Amino acid sequence: MGPITSVFDLETMARKRLPAVIFDYVHGGAGMELTLQRNEDDLCALALRQHDMRDVSHRTMSVKMVGEPAEIPLAIGPTGLAGLTWANGEVEAARAAEHFGVPFCLSTMSICSIEDVAEATSRPFWFQLYLMKDRKVNENLIHRAHAAGCSALILTLDLHVQGKRWADAKNGLSVPPRLTLHNTMDILSHPRWLVGMARSRRRTFGNLQGEVQHAKHLSALTQWIESQFDPSFDLETVKWVRKTWDRKLILKGIMHVDDARLAVDAGADAIIVSNHGGRQLDGAPSSISVLPEIADAVRDRIEVFFDGGIRTGSDIIKALGYGAHACLSGRAWLYGLAAQGREGVLCALKLLQEELSDCMALTGLSDLHNIAPDVVTAQPALRPPGRPGASGPAPQLQGAYR
Repeated sequence: MGPITSVFDLETMARKRLPAVIFDYVHGGAGMELTLQRNEDDLCALALRQHDMRDVSHRTMSVKMVGEPAEIPLAIGPTGLAGLTWANGEVEAARAAEHFGVPFCLSTMSICSIEDVAEATSRPFWFQLYLMKDRKVNENLIHRAHAAGCSALILTLDLHVQGKRWADAKNGLSVPPRLTLHNTMDILSHPRWLVGMARSRRRTFGNLQGEVQHAKHLSALTQWIESQFDPSFDLETVKWVRKTWDRKLILKGIMHVDDARLAVDAGADAIIVSNHGGRQLDGAPSSISVLPEIADAVRDRIEVFFDGGIRTGSDIIKALGYGAHACLSGRAWLYGLAAQGREGVLCALKLLQEELSDCMALTGLSDLHNIAPDVVTAQPALRPPGRPGASGPAPQLQGAYR
């Protein structure tokens, strides 16, 4: 393969390097993947207004996210099982984020543990919490994150039940992957991944293995986790977390104005407008389509972050122009990790930074804190030639390059 010029090149490399059972988990979404596709298509459909005759020789891209500096307005979002794409994957990604200068968030469902990441890094990181039915497990995870120096807790709201991910069910995804004849042949056909994973410190859920005393083997641990997602999760649960955690609290999975207002009332420091990357409710709107109304309702009282389809630097501009303070990315950096480990994560971040810088220059922006309302807009409708004022329906433009 030639030079890496975009996140899509990293995606191609990840697809080749990973067994299907792992790549499909990273790449796929719930059900028919309608929500997943909407996230990308709706970002593609937005237009950027080109503004010239402006001095853009000095462009400021750095921001603060809940008080922490970020070289670009992006944090590495929490993704489960990242350590199955590359040996010690979460540790490698956290080191890349620290080197580049953006926040890193560790998932509850990571392979490396909270303590593994804390030991390997010097910059405080964030921890993402899935609440379990077992309140004692939740308390232990919160206390462990606090003891590890985590500066923010991201509480995920949209996992009352797990979305139906058809590819994962067909592939027999588990931790470690359930071996079928098809999976075994596929894994053996990816020797680079197999040899690399032999160097991994852990091969199961590092944060939960010690929390479940009765789970004496991996299949029992997996079964326990699947039974623990709590459909009774409500506002009172969020308030309990707020009382238990005394540092920055970010609520992830906000897709409705009412929930955004409740987040403010519950004392959250930030919200993430997110549909879980299209991995939960299939048929939900895209994150970008609901961002403006949510941002308009609460952004003067709380930081609003965006998650859902970031693949290019221009996507970041679009999210900020639609009201977000900053963004999170899941798949973009995960493709880099799966392709090249720590260097792949750095590559993804640098590509996004370069694209962001170029996009700022071409849209006449020197500071991301001041994006004029007309920079991000709907694609103007095409007009028939020779008929001033006449207009037809706007064409449905698809992001073919994606």
